[in-house]
Amino acid sequence: MTDIATMPRPVSFGRRLKRIMADRPLIPLIILLIILVVILQILRPGIVNERWLANTAKFAIPLAILAGCQTMTMLTGGIDLSVGTVATMSAFIMATQIVNQDPAVAFLLAMLPAMLIGLVNGVGVGVFRVHPLIMTLGTSLIGTGFLQVYQRTVIASGAKIPDFLNWLGTGVTYGFPNALLLFVPVAVLIVFMLNRTGFGRLLYAVGDNERAARLSGVRYWQVITALYVLSSLLAGITGLLYIGLIKAPSLSLAEPLVLPSVAAAVIGGTSIFGGRGGYTGTIIGALILTVLTTLLTILQMPEGGRRILFGFIVLFVTAAYLRIVEDR
Repeated sequence: MTDIATMPRPVSFGRRLKRIMADRPLIPLIILLIILVVILQILRPGIVNERWLANTAKFAIPLAILAGCQTMTMLTGGIDLSVGTVATMSAFIMATQIVNQDPAVAFLLAMLPAMLIGLVNGVGVGVFRVHPLIMTLGTSLIGTGFLQVYQRTVIASGAKIPDFLNWLGTGVTYGFPNALLLFVPVAVLIVFMLNRTGFGRLLYAVGDNERAARLSGVRYWQVITALYVLSSLLAGITGLLYIGLIKAPSLSLAEPLVLPSVAAAVIGGTSIFGGRGGYTGTIIGALILTVLTTLLTILQMPEGGRRILFGFIVLFVTAAYLRIVEDR
């Protein structure tokens, strides 16, 4: 006869839920996304249609790419707060230089600050060991200052949004946003890099245990420098896409996307402490935040309230994932 004391105890619902979130984190994210869409449809019957889906994708794509920058840097235990400034600089320089320059020259000039800021971030974090939050915040402030000085030199010439960026940012072909032509290759590149390349494995290794990675022969400063340069280049490309969507160059164009990009990465399951996460969840996180923004607009919540909510989301999700890791 089996001793009752030796019989396995039934697993509680809470523990099962934690196990599902830990082993299959995409499932609860997809469920949450569906719930938000259903609530949106209930509050505004008929809003969920082909046009709404296309518009949602248009606004989610720039956020998803910037969130990809955060995902990659967070995998190493870092963060990149300069992506908003980099995106804004690239967009503003492109819009002002296209007036007098060839499109190819204007593009190179627009991407030059992205390359420089990424290089400075990488060297600062990887070589001089400055904390990523401090380093990227500092370069963000410096970049904003340079952009304000640059604006004074181009006031007379004005600005113009290239037709191609307008087409890419706002155009729809057969019901699909043209921005997918940019986003799909970028998303595939990031997912492939993180899962199938040595560089991706190095990002996870550095974030999981930097000292062990160094002892195994990883050149930390090279990995970090390449990472922040890549992050800035993606942010610069995002700025060009975003200005085609917004159609209004300004000195704070992409700054409102910085906090949501961090929130999207965290919601998607990327640990702010490094070593765990992936880009697929980040994409779903960006979609969740975009739908949530539409929902809050319908509820007439002001911008300040939205930022407070996004901040609470980051704190709550981080605490939830920490609890899951401790219980495993």
